[in-house]
Amino acid sequence: MDLNSIDIREVVERVTKEVYARIGSAGLENLTVPALSYNMTQIAAAIEHSLLNPDMTREKILKGCADARKYRFANICVTPFFAAEAAEALAGTGIPVCVPIGFPHGAASTAAKITEIREAIMNGAGELDLSLQIVAIKSGDYDAARKDLDAMLSAAGSRVKVKAIYEQGLYTEEEKVKVLTMAKQAGVDFIKISNALTGKKAVVEDVKFVRSIIGKSIGIKIDGGVKDAATVSALLAAGANRVGASASVQIVTQG
Repeated sequence: MDLNSIDIREVVERVTKEVYARIGSAGLENLTVPALSYNMTQIAAAIEHSLLNPDMTREKILKGCADARKYRFANICVTPFFAAEAAEALAGTGIPVCVPIGFPHGAASTAAKITEIREAIMNGAGELDLSLQIVAIKSGDYDAARKDLDAMLSAAGSRVKVKAIYEQGLYTEEEKVKVLTMAKQAGVDFIKISNALTGKKAVVEDVKFVRSIIGKSIGIKIDGGVKDAATVSALLAAGANRVGASASVQIVTQG
């Protein structure tokens, strides 16, 4: 499949009309389709292909790696258990393996997270999504949360890209600003706007908010129920650099 040849706007318009046809034609004549700023190759290159479900199998991991090679996703995200297998399957492709650390709750000890980091890198991880110490943050102990993050960054060194997981739905407005400021000052490569623990959908307003706090020098990744190219395009246009999705293949082949 030649992803460059796909007219993404045409795809979205056709899919949208099909949805309206199923629910009734009322208002269809007034339907407008949002303009898309990115072609399908660019969209694929921004997707982090997530294979983190608890029922994941080796067969699914290898299939996911094959999909990543075919569509040229930004990376493939796997649990630490599958890191070595995924790295071997993607060797020579230039597509890194991303491993979450302390995921999803972030409440593991710093020593446990450091062990995870070292093992993940040894097994071929090229990117790490670092769970912050949420329970410390919610307790108002930002010093402990910062020390935990600093220790993880030190263990990772310069060998991998690191993303601080910002589990936004758990924080108050004041906590959001403090957490984002802390992560920026610590020197992470990306902020990952995560909705894993709340089920919230990825929306452009959250990207714009995070960008307003961290500025332009840090990347943004966002996840949360993304299932179509139009949403990916909108999130990228709002300031995101990466979009986490499990429906990656569906997104780049829709229509």
